[in-house]
Amino acid sequence: MAGTKKVNLALQGGGAHGAFGWGVLDRLVEDERLGIDGISATSAGSVNAVVYAHGLIQGGRKGARDALENFWKKVSEAGQKYSPLSGFTWTEGSNLNFTPGYVMFETMIRTLSPYQFNPFDFNPLRDVLAQCVDFDAFPGCRSVELFISATNVRTGKVRVFRNHEVTLDSVMASASLPMLFRAMKIGEDYYWDGGYMGNPALFPLIYHTQSRDIVIVHINPIERPGIPVTAPEIQDRVNEITFNSSLLRELRVVAFLTKMIEQGWVKDEFKDRMKHVLMHSISADDALLGLPVASKLNTDWTFLSHLRDLGREAAGVWLEKNYADLGERSTVDLYRDYLDAPVFGPAPAK
Repeated sequence: MAGTKKVNLALQGGGAHGAFGWGVLDRLVEDERLGIDGISATSAGSVNAVVYAHGLIQGGRKGARDALENFWKKVSEAGQKYSPLSGFTWTEGSNLNFTPGYVMFETMIRTLSPYQFNPFDFNPLRDVLAQCVDFDAFPGCRSVELFISATNVRTGKVRVFRNHEVTLDSVMASASLPMLFRAMKIGEDYYWDGGYMGNPALFPLIYHTQSRDIVIVHINPIERPGIPVTAPEIQDRVNEITFNSSLLRELRVVAFLTKMIEQGWVKDEFKDRMKHVLMHSISADDALLGLPVASKLNTDWTFLSHLRDLGREAAGVWLEKNYADLGERSTVDLYRDYLDAPVFGPAPAK
């Protein structure tokens, strides 16, 4: 479509909260003024990315939207059989942290490793993905660039799988939380959830796509009011800080490079070698701050649909406010929104 503006998406993970990301994708794909150049994603974000790409290959924008809805419906159906919250009907304000199923689940994963309580490495998400996605189509995909992140258990480094490397195993590696599932073997290495080292990774979008615009879809709140005091609240906040740390480090580098370009620190002959990245954000903070950690395992269809609608609403507000700025300027202040201090503070007094 002539005049379409292209953006890159950076999709975070967060279990069932990934349904918020589904809603964001659904709304962005609905707007034909917008195209998606590349997607860098982790965990639930990776799942959304590959389902979107599968649908896009099969049936364009409508195919992508239909594929995402079909996938999340199947997740809900599988959850009714296997989730520790199976049979629980969500209502707004529900605190799932103290339901019997979740308490038993928490006790189990804190006492036993997945090699003990899940000796056959059963993962219902794997079966749902295998049903919903044709992974054989990705090597030849030219509709969107995919960058799926996982954490190398041995080296601690991020591994980014591109289109020709995106398989069922690589997506499952990206979503393999070590307290729930065995490390995923790919080649000679083993991988855990990508959130530890790239949630999501920004550098592939900078190096390997044409668009300058990167839209981060936040699932894990960066800031929370108050101090967590209960064990579930503390664990949830530790996870949020851990899974945001790699993103904040990359944003610090982006902020510094942007400052170099905008303030003329780079010689003219080298400017063409540096990509002036424009950063944007669609955040779930207001929507998800009040949800307990157990809700990340809640696959009740009413709950997933609620998160989808929140994602669609957030994306719609963002489009209305910021579409004109795409390709022109960043719509977030990296220093104000992500970094408490300048990249380099004042020189120490002599």
